[in-house]
Amino acid sequence: QVQLVESGGGLVQAGGSLRLSCAASGSIISINAMGWFRQAPGKQRELVAVSYTGSSSNYADSVKGRFTISRDNAKNSVFLEMNSLKPEDTAVYYCNANLMTAHSTLPRGYWGQGTQVTVSS
Repeated sequence: QVQLVESGGGLVQAGGSLRLSCAASGSIISINAMGWFRQAPGKQRELVAVSYTGSSSNYADSVKGRFTISRDNAKNSVFLEMNSLKPEDTAVYYCNANLMTAHSTLPRGYWGQGTQVTVSS
């Protein structure tokens, strides 16, 4: 019904940069928000950044000033530009979208499959 497909993960040295992309497809009527979460081994999934449609964006304190979230609303896409990467940024990064479909009466969240980001020291 709805698919979120991520790309852009990989291996990078500390101080380097990566850009993650996520595109949502399916019977989408409207999107309330799109964002990125991450989960490191042995840790809970945490919010990295979220972009609210027609409104502001929020970031985790640990990534403020280093990561930037952006959207392409025409393509139902969200991006995460990650700069000055640190080893502690190593995690699986998941795209999330809160949206309405042609088959739903309430908005709900959908997840991508995740993309691995590894930062070496």
